[in-house]
Amino acid sequence: MRVLLSTYGSRGDVEPVAGFGAALRARGAEVRVCAPPDEDFARRLAEAGVEFVPYGPSAKALTKAAPAPSSLPERAAQLIAAQFDVVAAAARGCDVVVATGLLPTMAGALSIAEKLGIRAVAVAFQKVVLPSPHHAPLAYPGKPFPAGVTDNRVLWEHDAENVNALFREGLNTHRVANGLPPVGDVRGYVFRNPVWLATDPVLDPWEAVPGLDVVQTGAWLVPDERPLPAALEEFLAAGEPPVYVGFGSMPMAAAADVAQVAVEAVRARGRRVVVSRGWADLDLLDDGDDCFVVGEVNHQELFGRVAAVVHHGGAGTTMTATRAGAAQVVVPQATDQPYWAGRVAALGAGVAHDGPVPTVASLSAALETALAPATRARAAAVAAAIRADGAGEAATLLLGSRETQPA
Repeated sequence: MRVLLSTYGSRGDVEPVAGFGAALRARGAEVRVCAPPDEDFARRLAEAGVEFVPYGPSAKALTKAAPAPSSLPERAAQLIAAQFDVVAAAARGCDVVVATGLLPTMAGALSIAEKLGIRAVAVAFQKVVLPSPHHAPLAYPGKPFPAGVTDNRVLWEHDAENVNALFREGLNTHRVANGLPPVGDVRGYVFRNPVWLATDPVLDPWEAVPGLDVVQTGAWLVPDERPLPAALEEFLAAGEPPVYVGFGSMPMAAAADVAQVAVEAVRARGRRVVVSRGWADLDLLDDGDDCFVVGEVNHQELFGRVAAVVHHGGAGTTMTATRAGAAQVVVPQATDQPYWAGRVAALGAGVAHDGPVPTVASLSAALETALAPATRARAAAVAAAIRADGAGEAATLLLGSRETQPA
């Protein structure tokens, strides 16, 4: 079987696709991945052994530029245009298209599958994007929900209106230009039955919703066999387990001094620290031997050897830290990250920091709780319940299933 995996977004949108692609290849499928052209994405997909077809602008450059919310419809339309150019060509000859990532680019990928008359599957990487009376939707930048409204059903109605206002015109312009009928409800078009939810049921439990068929596969992970750098190994061996601090794809513009704050907070707890540069380009402000800076590194290995993980709450980082049994301090910045912070806290595996900008005092207090023996024991217990092979389960389902979304 020939499979096209399409995504657009940050590392958290590309990493699980790499894991799924590797699992598909292990089962004999031919896999092609369409994703942003960033160098670190290309390297990660190459390590997974899947063909990479880049499209659209750099996700890192777009994130760091922090464009105004008012430009969101135009940027989404440009990405959809790039899909009908690049992704459509990559999809020819494939048997199935798997659409993930940002909702408008999921709609674009599904439209391409519809045009080509091939099977399509929509996949979410967090349940909070799926309509349900059990949780509220995420608000889009520049599209806040009405003040005082707490009924989730009403909020999802507003969400549908916002999605259509932001993305429908750009999507339909390219659908009609390619001989497809316009869609009236973009979100309804994307999340048709069945929808896959590629998250772990312990970390992200799904409650059934009448009329929405959700198949929860487990999280898609890439088994990472890369050794840690020798200098990092030496640092780890030179003392007690340090605290890891990293914010992944978040530029941390609102917290420009976050590296200094984090180092001081960790030192206040008597711990050493490993700082990850990430898209915020974090660095150390002194040459203390209790600090170490890393770039791209095997988080699966590292998180199992640290005392705690301080991070932004991206779906991938949260899953990796949870599976490693690491106590966590989640400092959420945007989108689904407050949800993941809340899940970590609810499970007792760590602390949800109050707000996106930590201070030395607030982060030190959070670390005191995270480093407590009870929290670390609970984190280990949660890790033992996490499913290990969601990508494999999803690959078996895709290659053995005859279910399709209607074209």
